[in-house]
Amino acid sequence: MMHFLLLFNRQSRLRLQKWFTPVSERYKRKVIRDMTMMVVGRPARSCNFLQWRDLKIVYKRYASLYFCVGMESEDNELLTLEVLHRYVEMLDKYFGNVCELDLIFNFEKAYYILDEFLMGGEVLETSKIDIGVAIEDADVLQETLEEYMSKPTY
Repeated sequence: MMHFLLLFNRQSRLRLQKWFTPVSERYKRKVIRDMTMMVVGRPARSCNFLQWRDLKIVYKRYASLYFCVGMESEDNELLTLEVLHRYVEMLDKYFGNVCELDLIFNFEKAYYILDEFLMGGEVLETSKIDIGVAIEDADVLQETLEEYMSKPTY
């Protein structure tokens, strides 16, 4: 089970965070600080797995963003790398070659895609097609509501 998923850039600026276990704000800040320092400071050719306290940290760098997951020590690291890659594929499909600015200006969509894919630290849906359909339906609903709300009432 995943405890958290963090996305941050090479300057250690947090772009997205999802916590699957309830923890205090103080602990979150400490984890974010520790993860950014440990992961960003590592050489590019290093292993993508770390041990931190009682958690196993799996991270992967895509362009200028680091995708970092804290998980139970008995979980499979390679499966977690696949989960990260699948999330990046879904972001790429939605945004068309996702970049950091897409996540900054459309963070609600990035969270929605993540929520369609993961729930409670476990993979909810593996099919990119099914997730894509759910996202398209949500976009249509949002456009319909915006159109409805913009019409004057008489």
